[in-house]
Amino acid sequence: MILRPGVVRVLCPTGHLPPNIISRRRPSLSVQSTRSQSTATREELPPPQVLSESDAFQHISSAGSSFESTKTQETPLCPFRFAAGYALHAKRHSRPFPPPFLSLPSGSFSDPLSTHHQSRDRRRLPTVNGELIRGLTNGDDAVFIGKNFVCANDGVGAWATREKGHAALWSRLILHFWAMEAEKHGYGIGIGDPTEAGKEMKELNPVAYLTSAFEDTKKATSEPNEWHGTTTASGALLSFDHRGDNGASEPILYVTQLGDSTIMVVRPRDQEIIYKTKEQWHWFDCPRQLGTNSPDTPEANAVMDRVEIEEGDVVIATSDGVGDNLWDHEIMQNVIDSMRKWDNGEAQPIDATENEFEKEDPWYSEKMMYASQQLMKAARTIAEDPFAESPYMEKAIDEGLSIEGGKRDDISVVAALCTRSKT
Repeated sequence: MILRPGVVRVLCPTGHLPPNIISRRRPSLSVQSTRSQSTATREELPPPQVLSESDAFQHISSAGSSFESTKTQETPLCPFRFAAGYALHAKRHSRPFPPPFLSLPSGSFSDPLSTHHQSRDRRRLPTVNGELIRGLTNGDDAVFIGKNFVCANDGVGAWATREKGHAALWSRLILHFWAMEAEKHGYGIGIGDPTEAGKEMKELNPVAYLTSAFEDTKKATSEPNEWHGTTTASGALLSFDHRGDNGASEPILYVTQLGDSTIMVVRPRDQEIIYKTKEQWHWFDCPRQLGTNSPDTPEANAVMDRVEIEEGDVVIATSDGVGDNLWDHEIMQNVIDSMRKWDNGEAQPIDATENEFEKEDPWYSEKMMYASQQLMKAARTIAEDPFAESPYMEKAIDEGLSIEGGKRDDISVVAALCTRSKT
């Protein structure tokens, strides 16, 4: 097997290589003959939801959001960082997180009593173990953006029909604990001058971080606060090595994949997709997932790739609401065109009313916010068109199913530009 230069497969239990990422049609999916009843499948989609124009750009669920914790993340020794943006569209609003993660005040005498008066944080933001839960919830999806780490998780919505089911909580907690573990290990940055060729680096192991996050999530959702759910997980951790001339620092991306969310790396200079994760399935529309009753675990099923990238490359983390409605070359071209329009002054000003508080975050980039919004809108257009051609339709036809049009789903986009850190 031959990998593209610059891509090193670190962990691949299945032994498969990524598909031909430039092909318009995806390869046919293998279907297991024995289908376990222990893994939740995707739910039947509800009627279209009407959202306001602001929701179309930045729908943030009532479960709350918090990127404030990322302001305390300091990686001064890393010569590279993400300049990022995001865009979210939910097919339906997520339910608020249950106590003790979020305890809203009672609205009437008929409501059950709450512990809101005991909360140390009255801003109605969810917490776990005394910490604000990081990231954003979008329907059943969750995304996280930091200076050196981006992540997109897709909760399996079928849990909404089951007692004590809350996929959005699971996707957000996995993301939160994963980001905490990456930060705790310093993103693999050693001690000393980052330009020094002989500087010692810590060993990066995002799969181990995900394993720890999975265990922490199981503890947080066990008795007496038992909640069930499953979620996919895809994350990209930015670090560096000294492969450049005279030991110069160059960016390295550690990509971890479990399920059907996607990490894609685009090189605008060459208008090329240099890397894309491979979707993992049990069978059609049932991805590998972490959580209640699922046989999947990070140690056995997560795939981690070490990808050599360059300054100026764009890392795109999306839930399957994007990949099921847009082909890979459409995603690449949409992002490149949006960035070019922004650079040429042809782009319309972004609607930043929903994310005003995030402008002080070190990762925030209006250019990448605009690119994320345009990609989300393109995916949403296909998702809401019952007669459109879509990758989801093609995969269904390959499975012998008569499905036409796009797939209505939560659409989550994070677009992160690899840039050099400011000194």
